[in-house]
Amino acid sequence: MIPAADVRATAAPGFAVHRAPSGLAALEDGWRELAAGVPGSSYFVTPDWVLGSWEAMDASAEAEIAVWAGPDGRVEAVVPLVYDRQRLHRRFPFRVTCWTMLGAATDAADHGLFPALPHRHDEVRAWLRERTGRASLWLPAMAPEADPGLLPPGTRRITSGTCPRLAVGPGIGVGSRSFRRLMARRQRQLDTAGITFRWVPPPEMTADVLDTVLGLHRARRQVAGTTTAFDSGRRDFHLRLQKRAAPGRGPAALIAEHDGRAVGAVYGFLWQNTFAYYNGGWDDAYARMSLGTVLLDRTIAIVAEAGVETFDFLRGDEAYKYRSFGARDHYDEQWLRPRSPAALLAGAALRLHHRRSG
Repeated sequence: MIPAADVRATAAPGFAVHRAPSGLAALEDGWRELAAGVPGSSYFVTPDWVLGSWEAMDASAEAEIAVWAGPDGRVEAVVPLVYDRQRLHRRFPFRVTCWTMLGAATDAADHGLFPALPHRHDEVRAWLRERTGRASLWLPAMAPEADPGLLPPGTRRITSGTCPRLAVGPGIGVGSRSFRRLMARRQRQLDTAGITFRWVPPPEMTADVLDTVLGLHRARRQVAGTTTAFDSGRRDFHLRLQKRAAPGRGPAALIAEHDGRAVGAVYGFLWQNTFAYYNGGWDDAYARMSLGTVLLDRTIAIVAEAGVETFDFLRGDEAYKYRSFGARDHYDEQWLRPRSPAALLAGAALRLHHRRSG
């Protein structure tokens, strides 16, 4: 069960704690407006992502969202939390009972933060400190712009994770001259092979497109001999993202097709001036034509034409992000306040792993 707060924080007018996602529908637009104005915010802190994750969450997980609103009803701060057992790293099999940001762990969200207007920071800080009480607090991927002053005493940064980004737009070249020549050659080869490309913006995303992406991703992982959390078990969550999508906001995909059959896909999320590349896959029969790289190159060109300024590769320092596209490092941070032997052990192991891998 969610532990009771030791002391009830002083609630300003318009303060409420919601313990079911259904009660937040009227606040979604205001929440999006708030998130759009907070430095460092991303699609992963919008109501689309957070409420979608909550609605698709296992019933055993207990969650709540604190909302501060002004006298005029304007949403001024949002703190989404879940109290559950979490694996703090894929290399560590044991789970830790802790508070964490709703939507961050289960669905691998990057760039987390608690959106709040400056004049609400003191209230948010006090409530978050008192609400999490003596339990452990784990924040797996916080944006560097997030205000650490909002976190309870004893919360420490234990690791950082690489999330490369690429500046895109008119007049901005992607990759080296030799890479551009290679992409032009590969595109001609794919054209000759009868491969066509279809962009699916957020309002046009459907369950069929999602299933296509999931199938291609699964097939690609099988060829690579790796596992993935982006599978049919998260289908309901991603369908919920589609339901909240609007022009310029939400899931989008580039699909490569041959004779009406999908052979490749890139899947990600549009939010403000950023496209976040979440996942994808392609038929290994087209590997020699660099279909995966061409898909990414075409996606970058399409979103740049639509006004996107940042192509976010999200977590992972895979060589192709730098070698082929010229991405630059950006770092998310992991924070932990351990309050149990398991959390202390996990924190020490994470720090050791980070030093060794760094």
